[in-house]
Amino acid sequence: MKKSNNRRFFLKNIAVAYLGATTIPAIALAAKEETPLPGEKKAPGGRRFNETYSGKYNNRIAFPVGGIGAGMFCLEGTGAISHMSVHHNPEMFYEPAMFAAISIKGIPDGARVLEGSVPDWKKFGQRDAGLGGTSGATWGLPRFNESTFNARFPFADIRLRDNALPLQVAIKGWSPFTPGDEDHASMPFGALEYQFTNTGTKPEEYIFSYHARNFMRQGDAGNSVKAMPQGFVLSQEAIPDAPEKKGQFAIFTTEPATIVDHCWFRGGWFDPLTMSWNTVKAGETRNTAPVEKDAPGGSLYVPFRLQPGEKKVIRLMMTWYVPDSKLHIGDSPGGGTPATGKYYRPWYSSRFKDVEEAAAYWSGHYDELYRQTSLFTNTFYKSTLPPEVLEAVAANLTILKSATVMRQYDGRFWCWEGSGDNWGSCHGTCTHVWNYAQAVPHLFPAL
Repeated sequence: MKKSNNRRFFLKNIAVAYLGATTIPAIALAAKEETPLPGEKKAPGGRRFNETYSGKYNNRIAFPVGGIGAGMFCLEGTGAISHMSVHHNPEMFYEPAMFAAISIKGIPDGARVLEGSVPDWKKFGQRDAGLGGTSGATWGLPRFNESTFNARFPFADIRLRDNALPLQVAIKGWSPFTPGDEDHASMPFGALEYQFTNTGTKPEEYIFSYHARNFMRQGDAGNSVKAMPQGFVLSQEAIPDAPEKKGQFAIFTTEPATIVDHCWFRGGWFDPLTMSWNTVKAGETRNTAPVEKDAPGGSLYVPFRLQPGEKKVIRLMMTWYVPDSKLHIGDSPGGGTPATGKYYRPWYSSRFKDVEEAAAYWSGHYDELYRQTSLFTNTFYKSTLPPEVLEAVAANLTILKSATVMRQYDGRFWCWEGSGDNWGSCHGTCTHVWNYAQAVPHLFPAL
């Protein structure tokens, strides 16, 4: 039988294999059954390349949000947050209790977590599943019946629908990524834009809220939930002999009417989460001042009203700041230089002095960074490359936002060969892997 040496044929046949090459459980193959257009190729399972994931195929997606060497979290295909990796190492199974919610006043059972249904695979056999999930998962709270996911790197688009509610929800997650601008692509930034549409026949009053347990807490001392404009900061101070434990994670909006609860109810077991959900379910808000220490978590609330057919977008912004680590490779770290120190420090800590400064920068430059990143995305997806190649390239670009890559204090870029569940594997930007990588030299030649 005659072999095909056609390069285009070769690329088309290997492209799908690259979808699994990222170092996180990124994008599941296939989605809904569709009839292809004449001459159009379909991905395995019946989905057209670069199209929507839905149904049973939208349960293994984890889309990274973050910066080059800055850490990341993942936005799952249902809208959940997972893979929280901001302490300079991968945390593939870290799913902290953090979630958005909506409550519609006057509608019985009108409160929902702004996510699709929890996939069954999470509930059975995963680490700590018998206790409700790692870090006090929220799986028992009501969610939307339907969710779909569409990737337009570095943007992720999710749609939620529930026939019991007169409401449609769209979520857009993203972080800056513009070729030639390696600094803005290396920021510890992420955003989730929630768009709400009143699909009913009468005006409705809503309360949007966002909730997070203090997942930055490292032990029993030095933890708190601090105040910031239109939001809160999950905080952990340095511990004696462990400066790498210090870190902050800020969650905030641009809504002037934001109401903030800086301290969840302090009780045992699931009491803090239960009391927070009771507030959501009742269509209420909670305004609580910061306490000195041991706040279990924080919440923010944004009340609003929509006429039939009216839409509203609420911008939720996140930034984090973990300036130190205990990471080093090779000989004992005794010969540090002023530029780099004894241990790895992220590049962004040379740019910002604290999380407040980083948050102010993110707020002040959001619109321009969105415009520049959108220009890249729109240009990329208008390419004449075969759609299966576009999808494969986009999937592999997610590696640059994962914990596999690092950018140290002096700006130099280096990488692991890959990532384990909570550790980097094979240091030194090994040439037998990274000498074959094309994205960095073409998109960010300065690195």
